[in-house]
Amino acid sequence: MTGARDLILGRVRESLGRAGATGEDAARRERVATRLREHPKGVVPEPADGKDAVIGQFMAKAQAAGATVEKVKRDDIARAVSAFLRSHNLPQQLRMGADRRLKRIAWQTRGAPERRAGPSDGNDLAGLSYAFAGAGETGTLVLFSGADNPTTVNFLPENHIVLVDAKDIAFDYETVWSKLRRKTGAGTMPRTVNLITGPSRSADIEQTLIMGAHGPVRLHVIVVTN
Repeated sequence: MTGARDLILGRVRESLGRAGATGEDAARRERVATRLREHPKGVVPEPADGKDAVIGQFMAKAQAAGATVEKVKRDDIARAVSAFLRSHNLPQQLRMGADRRLKRIAWQTRGAPERRAGPSDGNDLAGLSYAFAGAGETGTLVLFSGADNPTTVNFLPENHIVLVDAKDIAFDYETVWSKLRRKTGAGTMPRTVNLITGPSRSADIEQTLIMGAHGPVRLHVIVVTN
């Protein structure tokens, strides 16, 4: 198979007029390396006008994708999470990771849900995560894997509550990726980056919409303001 593949690729190179010169190959490789190193941006949609407009568009797009969304102050997070669980007749229990922002929530509030730490084993009804960022152009949450916010919490519980700081909502994906590179360092990425837009759904079979096909039935987004 290797010989046949090399033959086919060789003919493709010949048809493109790039059959041979070592110097030419080196120049092409350098152009590719430069592009990967510099991360040039493509065409970016016209952003919403101002930070408040970006946050408003993020919330509207998330709702259009089937998520429920609210904006709360940091001190009111515990009450908002508890109210969501209560509104869906769920037990006051949460699975969540070790993110320091989750630990700083005022969980001592009366009636705050019980927290269970670590990855989900599939038996949790509700999970709580803290997003790295949000993309306003599509209402998408950006989360990456690790002990702070285990990926299993994103997909195994039927109800997923995600906190995202208002300051971390950007209009476009390019800004989010640039922020991620600054956090992790050049050439280093998390093992998994999850882009989540609305609750899980599928209409692959007979075009019948099924909620929760590959993940949570409900997605509740809490935009956290200072």
